[in-house]
Amino acid sequence: MSSVIESHHDDHHHGPAKGLMRWLLTTNHKDIGTLYLWFSFAMFLIGGAMAMVIRAELFQPGMQIVEPEFYNQMLTLHGLIMVFGAVMPAFVGLANWLVPMMVGAPDMALPRLNNLSFWLLPFAFGILLSSLFMEGGAPNFGWTFYAPLSTTYAPPSVTFFIFSVHIMGASSIMGSINVIVTIMNMRAPGMDLMKMPLFVWSWLITAYLLIAVMPVLAGAVTMMLMDIHFGTSFFNAAGGGDPVLFQHIFWFFGHPEVYILILPSFGVVSSIIPTFSRKPLFGYSSMVYATASIAFLSFIVWAHHMFTVGMPLGGELFFMFATMLIAVPTGVKVFNWVSTMWKGAMTFETPMLFAIGFIVMFTIGGFSGLMLAITPADFQYHDTYFVVAHFHYVLVPGSIFAIMAAVYYWLPKWTGHYYSEFLGKTHFWLSTIFVNLTFFPMHFVGLAGMPRRIPDYSLQFADYNAIASIGAFGFGLSQLIFVYILFKCLKSGEKATDQVWEGAEGLEWTLSSPPPYHSFSEPPVVK
Repeated sequence: MSSVIESHHDDHHHGPAKGLMRWLLTTNHKDIGTLYLWFSFAMFLIGGAMAMVIRAELFQPGMQIVEPEFYNQMLTLHGLIMVFGAVMPAFVGLANWLVPMMVGAPDMALPRLNNLSFWLLPFAFGILLSSLFMEGGAPNFGWTFYAPLSTTYAPPSVTFFIFSVHIMGASSIMGSINVIVTIMNMRAPGMDLMKMPLFVWSWLITAYLLIAVMPVLAGAVTMMLMDIHFGTSFFNAAGGGDPVLFQHIFWFFGHPEVYILILPSFGVVSSIIPTFSRKPLFGYSSMVYATASIAFLSFIVWAHHMFTVGMPLGGELFFMFATMLIAVPTGVKVFNWVSTMWKGAMTFETPMLFAIGFIVMFTIGGFSGLMLAITPADFQYHDTYFVVAHFHYVLVPGSIFAIMAAVYYWLPKWTGHYYSEFLGKTHFWLSTIFVNLTFFPMHFVGLAGMPRRIPDYSLQFADYNAIASIGAFGFGLSQLIFVYILFKCLKSGEKATDQVWEGAEGLEWTLSSPPPYHSFSEPPVVK
């Protein structure tokens, strides 16, 4: 940063401040993107450590290592931290870094709001994790926190959990407003909506989803708070309420939420596949329409999580067919990615491997989702490990592999150094082998009837559980390679070119590697 100009006449420095205060007070989209990414990575490792506790307990039948109570706490926190602390902030970090660069903007539209929306998160998760040390322990009712488990029978720390969820929700809404305003108002001249990269499109749609559903979650947790402390009976049948009402409200948030976790992944993969296939993306406009269709349909399928609560038959039929309908736009996307690769001059660098791994394993997760969508079949699968297998196949090789692909793809651009390709590929292959070793056996034990969320199980499931636990520890440990790659890449490695990848297209590749502190002081003109 030798070109930093110190001017006492105005408060405007042309480079980052020095020291800790830079990070606390920064309004620069790259700094905030970096903060988000490091925060989510820390949460990923904490959530992963909790998953290790779960899998260590399940290595053998019988109660082995932890108390059932603590097991439930681990299970709850693992879910909450991975969804709200690892995957969502990682995508917001990517949005912060990339959206301004992709649309040719100098920064995000609301830089101070951006700073605030990040700094809410450490406090929210600090509150959530501190509940482990409270009397009665951390939340123990599963990440879906169904009433009355989370109201009548909850530990006292549930109030802190509610407060934490409120803060996370506020952060998400502010981040989303920022993304929408940036995309709508700050695009470079000549960049109309149908010229935007698909990553930007996917984030625009995700941001609208977030703004639509976060208040619903806030409503649900506020009603819980009232039930616990203020004598209301929203979810208490004895007082005229209904626990199923909680499920309806929760899943009206919860189902769009799972698409919030996956739509940015689709954007990432749609950026990576064309680069390494050296061809433009097949069917751009159909990809935009498919993303929008998925977002719309995500609002009318929520009750497929609740087939067994005794809904009217008409309701079950509607939700079954609406759920199956989501497979159509998702299938369009998979078809377009495969068609982009068809007869392309493909090379298999690490980002491409993760992107292809994503397509294959996400599709497996999609098919098990279609099985779960069939109402009479779901009566058998509901609350078994088959469901766990399904959603981990769409979230781990889906969201998390896409985030890893994105990091490998843009890291040389961010740091100005190439990462070690050998280590990257090692990380990919170990992760892929172990993730399948972990979650594939769960389909079998689920179909055989092993219930989820329990610390003990019958003897006939022992072998598959042992395999899954070995896979989980393998997957967890292989992430340490990723940690090493990241730290190594910050400091050393081959100098990256501005283009970075041979087939890469888009405005972010016109900037230097690493990009200047303020990206586009003069807006680029898009032809």
